Amino acid sequence: MKLNITLGFAALALGGLLACQGNKKEQTVVKPTEGPKGLPFLKVSDNNRYFVTQSGEPFFWLGDTGWLLFNKLKREDAEKYLEDRKQKGFNVIQVMTLHTLGAVNAYGDSALVNKNVATPSTTIGSDFSDSTAYDFWDHIDFVVSTAEEKGLYMAMVPVWGTNVKDGGVTVEEAKSYGEFLALRYKDHPNVIWLNGGDTFGNEYTDVWNALGNTLNQKDKNHLITFHPRGRMQSSDWFANEPWMDFHMFQSGHRRYDQDDTERAYGEDNWKYVQADYKLDRQMPTIDGEPSYEGIPEGLHDPEEGFWQAEDARRYAYWAVFSGAAGHTYGHSAVMQMHRPEDGEVGAYGNTKLWTEALNDPGAKQMHYLKELILKFPYLERIPDQSLIANQGEKHDHLAAIRGEKYALIYTYTGREIAVNTEVVKGNKFTASWFNPRNGEMTEIGEFEAGGVQKFQPSGKVQDGNDWVLVLNYH
Repeated sequence: MKLNITLGFAALALGGLLACQGNKKEQTVVKPTEGPKGLPFLKVSDNNRYFVTQSGEPFFWLGDTGWLLFNKLKREDAEKYLEDRKQKGFNVIQVMTLHTLGAVNAYGDSALVNKNVATPSTTIGSDFSDSTAYDFWDHIDFVVSTAEEKGLYMAMVPVWGTNVKDGGVTVEEAKSYGEFLALRYKDHPNVIWLNGGDTFGNEYTDVWNALGNTLNQKDKNHLITFHPRGRMQSSDWFANEPWMDFHMFQSGHRRYDQDDTERAYGEDNWKYVQADYKLDRQMPTIDGEPSYEGIPEGLHDPEEGFWQAEDARRYAYWAVFSGAAGHTYGHSAVMQMHRPEDGEVGAYGNTKLWTEALNDPGAKQMHYLKELILKFPYLERIPDQSLIANQGEKHDHLAAIRGEKYALIYTYTGREIAVNTEVVKGNKFTASWFNPRNGEMTEIGEFEAGGVQKFQPSGKVQDGNDWVLVLNYH
């Protein structure tokens, strides 16, 4: 039988000794550079647009949504999932710490006493090598430590937004829970905090600020953001909160004709990036939840059809080529960790097992984007639409980034790209086509810089015939 220990403020008095005055954005805090296993802690780059390690090495966020990983997978399956994502080039896993206040993991361990976030259910002297004294939080410790060994960062949502929206978390409970999490994980280099969880920041704002401020005050080592509701962005509510380190938006799962929001961005996730890029307070931004591969268009009705790998690529390249600090991919079967015991049909009409969906095309293709970006000087990268002489709308939209001596332009439909070749400095340039479907680079030739020059990729002009025009100047 397990002995439950209630961890409220009284049991966490030690935290007061560790708290610093002010917040990490307003003072210099000496942070560790890496964990005991050699994985570096992360921070925001000096130009406030990207992520780097504590020593300044570029970190391109390539995330996967393994939302129910902690709840539904046992140790051996969790390790299998993490190894697969490592091999496919992912480096961030987005996960729910508490999906519900009554959360029970695959071993039957409850997360909380009386469904109260202020009273996590823990065991005395337990560790994840001892299955007889193994609790919900030890299992999370195991997954976080295993991810660290594999070089993966865990972007953890403390409590999913519906629980707060339903009135299940008070301000004081949020503070207590935030302190518990901060003290437990502050020394793990691979933790990132995603406050919120598919919710509106203008509802229960005091609770979200209490949780964010507590994590900020008690844990100086980790980045924090807010995961918002679909077709919303964290900057809608928290652009100037001291606990925010970077922005996250959820471009969501709807088509152009299904978007009923006032801003009506539809599938144009690049517009969220542009909006965050223009804010007075500069921070990195990430699309933390675009349309998932294998999920219905519009989310709920399978009769509408399902988003495919080509759509996942479009969201990724559009976001990054508009200035995002990386991108998060998702698959419907993987995010819900659909198992045989969950039935033939899971949420959102999913019929695939998570183990099968691991190898769907979009998941295999995401790392090509990361590898392409890292071929070029990272921190000088800026979005620059002035490179493009033939702007297009909706799926014909072209997105461009450049550095001092290079430029990258993405087309989703394979249509002609007209380039203002004098935007980048240099008398000559070599042009190549990069294929997002297989990662192959094909050289076109060398050209004299000057005026508008046109480039036409191979194949029929249609959705999914996507290419990147790569220009290297000299």
